Amino acid sequence: MTRKSAMHRRDFIVSSTAAAAVMGLGGRIVFAESKAAPDLMAKGFFSFKVGDVEVITISDGQWLKPHDPGFIKNASVDETKAALAAAGLSTDVVTIPFTITVIRTGGKTIMFDAGTGAQLAPTAGKLAANMAAAGVDAKKIDKILVTHFHPDHIFGLMQKDTNEQVFPDAEIIVPEAEYAYWTDPATLAALPENRKGLAKRIQSTMPTWKNLARIKGGAEVAPGIVAVAAHGHTPGHTTYVVGSGKDQLHVMADISNIPALFVKNPGWHAAFDSDPQAAEASRRRTFDRVIADKAVITGYHYGMPGAGRIEKDGNGYAFIPLA
Repeated sequence: MTRKSAMHRRDFIVSSTAAAAVMGLGGRIVFAESKAAPDLMAKGFFSFKVGDVEVITISDGQWLKPHDPGFIKNASVDETKAALAAAGLSTDVVTIPFTITVIRTGGKTIMFDAGTGAQLAPTAGKLAANMAAAGVDAKKIDKILVTHFHPDHIFGLMQKDTNEQVFPDAEIIVPEAEYAYWTDPATLAALPENRKGLAKRIQSTMPTWKNLARIKGGAEVAPGIVAVAAHGHTPGHTTYVVGSGKDQLHVMADISNIPALFVKNPGWHAAFDSDPQAAEASRRRTFDRVIADKAVITGYHYGMPGAGRIEKDGNGYAFIPLA
């Protein structure tokens, strides 16, 4: 970056390769989307290792969301567009990617969440094809660790028209608090009519699945993998920490939506958060933990490569992608 361009803008926009050099400077830093993102989106996956654990982030496409004044409860559309522009992203729409994490460890293949099942946005539903491209055999998934029950995370577990299981041979592990909320008849009764569909679908499927197990925060769900309660986005939203020696991977799920908006501005409250104050508290607590632990993270809505690190950045945070 030239001196002239540095003076032209208050914030620096830097690539991940320049991040280490710039983080020592004073002032706020805005991280643009990875320069590798377009190629990785076209490829459909990104592979790396954390200790001895093989990690693959796999794209399930994206949602080109029109701007909506209700999307961020405490920020305007103009503020949203300004944040996108500062990160070097298009301001025409809010582009929300869907990125699934798969790991291979201890001879097992474990997937976190199951994607949209091609049942939501027309630009989503790429998981099956991209899993194949990444060399991940859907029939050989041993466990699926679910973070929460929003449609973009669980519809991939169910066939569109029949609700039959897509992964009948995998053990499906779900957070107890999330399961309890969505299967409670009182939840269905309390929801407005236009929001009852998700609860009805969950209640008609998951209680019948013999391969489903419920866990609480703090449980070791597989050797070296611990569930962490991070409620707020939903009543039972859960993240997972994967340990390999001194190295850690933190699968953050929806601790935040896209980094340009909600990592830089951790106090912004997305419409998708069921308890915005609790979601913000979980977000800040998780970010501070992964910084302290020097952990690699994956974020469901972070776009390709879908993995990186979180750093403090003024009053907010910055996401530094791995590629």
